[in-house]
Amino acid sequence: MSERAVQRLGLGLTMGTLAWAASIFVFTTDPHGIPGRIGDLTGLLFQFGIFCLLAVQYRTGAIGTGRAARRFLKAEAVILGIASLWSLLHGVLPTDLQAAAWLAPMDICWPLSMLGMAVIAVKLAVAGRWQGVLRWWPLVAESWAVVTVPSYILLGTEASRWIGGTHLLIGYATLGILLTRNPRLVLPRT
Repeated sequence: MSERAVQRLGLGLTMGTLAWAASIFVFTTDPHGIPGRIGDLTGLLFQFGIFCLLAVQYRTGAIGTGRAARRFLKAEAVILGIASLWSLLHGVLPTDLQAAAWLAPMDICWPLSMLGMAVIAVKLAVAGRWQGVLRWWPLVAESWAVVTVPSYILLGTEASRWIGGTHLLIGYATLGILLTRNPRLVLPRT
């Protein structure tokens, strides 16, 4: 994998994250009406950014180069793909179909994909194949649920919206910037 490819994929992660964070700041996290549709579609852009991150992780052997590591990353991509399909469908389907029972299993893939990314972040830190700040920053990005869900429970929707959106910027958008600025830190050492 070239440094340039890492930079492009890092930019994709940052841009997708910025789109979703902006949507959260401007339109809240209300899943209904036009704001909900914008949230779904900008969430889809974020998911495309996560695909960029997965591509870097896969191609650099971030969690290892063995069969189990490759399979785990491929399984994560499938789950993320299903979650992305849900985001697209929920963002464009007529309102009466948005709550269709057949969409529910796809919706479950959203949190499952983020759980998978958290496992990857831990495995990445332990494997030590990425260097410097990029070895550890995925853990910051993946702490989103650990920070945002309790803030929702303790502080309510409005506060958690700002906390969650800000955490996206600190975690994922910054991770993309770090990949763009320091691609050598994720490339295998020769």
